[in-house]
Amino acid sequence: MNGAPEWLVGLERMKFKSSFFLLALFVLFGSFRAHAEKTVSYSREIYPIFRHNCIGCHYPGKLKAELDLTSWSAAMKGGKHGAILKAGSPKASRLLEEISGAEPAMPKDGDPLRPEEVTLIERWIKQGAKDDSPPANLSHKPAQPPTYNSLPAITALAYSSDGKTLAVSGFHEVLLHSGDGSKLIDRLLGESARIESLVFSPDGKFLAVAGSMPSLFGEVQIWRVDSDEAKHEQVRSIKVGTDSIFGLSWSPDGERIAVGCSDRTARVLQVKDGKELLKFDNHSDWVFGTAFTLDGKRLVTASRDKSMKLIDAVSGQLVDEINRESEPLLCMARFPSTNLVICGTDQGASRIFKIAERADRAGGGDPNFVKEVERLPGPVHAVACSADGTLVAVGGAGSEVKVFNARDGKKLVTLKGQEGSIYAVAFNSQTNQIATGGFDGKLRIYELSKGNLLQTCDPVPLRVAKAH
Repeated sequence: MNGAPEWLVGLERMKFKSSFFLLALFVLFGSFRAHAEKTVSYSREIYPIFRHNCIGCHYPGKLKAELDLTSWSAAMKGGKHGAILKAGSPKASRLLEEISGAEPAMPKDGDPLRPEEVTLIERWIKQGAKDDSPPANLSHKPAQPPTYNSLPAITALAYSSDGKTLAVSGFHEVLLHSGDGSKLIDRLLGESARIESLVFSPDGKFLAVAGSMPSLFGEVQIWRVDSDEAKHEQVRSIKVGTDSIFGLSWSPDGERIAVGCSDRTARVLQVKDGKELLKFDNHSDWVFGTAFTLDGKRLVTASRDKSMKLIDAVSGQLVDEINRESEPLLCMARFPSTNLVICGTDQGASRIFKIAERADRAGGGDPNFVKEVERLPGPVHAVACSADGTLVAVGGAGSEVKVFNARDGKKLVTLKGQEGSIYAVAFNSQTNQIATGGFDGKLRIYELSKGNLLQTCDPVPLRVAKAH
């Protein structure tokens, strides 16, 4: 602005600065507003709140006030007292009244929702309470077997009854190896990303897999594995709940399967059609183990709530609590030919119990307790019993698996060479061998009498690095 008075130049500069400031303020306000009005996702944000706080009382098997909160459509339908949600109108949505305020009415038996959770639900309703759930028939099964850049942790192992096949957990798959670990036989690809439990059926014809897509579903897969062919067939996939499942067990007749669930329930499923026969919900924390009695009439469950419960396997009625509560239980295995179980705790203890009612409950003792073996330095993640019931193996925190005489609790051998925690152990019923797996992803097979390491292998095929 050549030749202009100095006061005019200053005025023009002030106008420019003011305009720039207003523009910046507008952009910043717009950014805040866009962030505040970000669309709330039902499947990723709202449903997890319902699952954690509400579904324990409002699911098809319980339906307090005839209200089901396990799906968007069921929640919008409402319950005994009518609709609880009105899309676009938080003030007309009774759900908000129930979960808000200094002393909210719901959850009735749990902690109140956090203020930010209530605000999130309110925003979702205001935005129209929209449903973005994935299609019910959406398959999570990969099109091709995974290609591994590194070894995944081994979370489950199981030997077939003839000892010729060893099942090993992978990512979205179970890998079938020869019993000595020398050969990969087949890869059983399924929907569940995480595999938690593997058990062969009593007749050896089927392999049951407990897996999950955490926060979406638990799944029991049934595979036909008695074929001599290279490929084996998945005959059934049974979705169980909305989160991880654990501690799978077969009934002695091979017609039922039991699993423990992270929703604090235990379920019994009918193998031939996947029908849920019972749902037991007397635990107050995750259920990590299940086991049928030898006659199949009762079921034992082990939970992080420190209790083992004895259940009528037909009616689902609680018979008794087997143990005196002391430490959270993380794993359990039944002795093959006796009504005994061994349980591992988060404090490093491994204890053997009789499967029986507590005869002297009034005395406050622990009458079904049989024996405790040497403790581990941290949580016990895996326990197993030999086929003849004379040995028990324990693994968990630390890099050693310890094998004990089940009768007197004496330590017989320590299996060394693992790196990191142990998550799975399995006895071969036909040989004097045991398999271990854990954090480092290596499959190891040991000879039991002296604890010699016989085989170390990568259970999954690793990507071969290209030479430069």
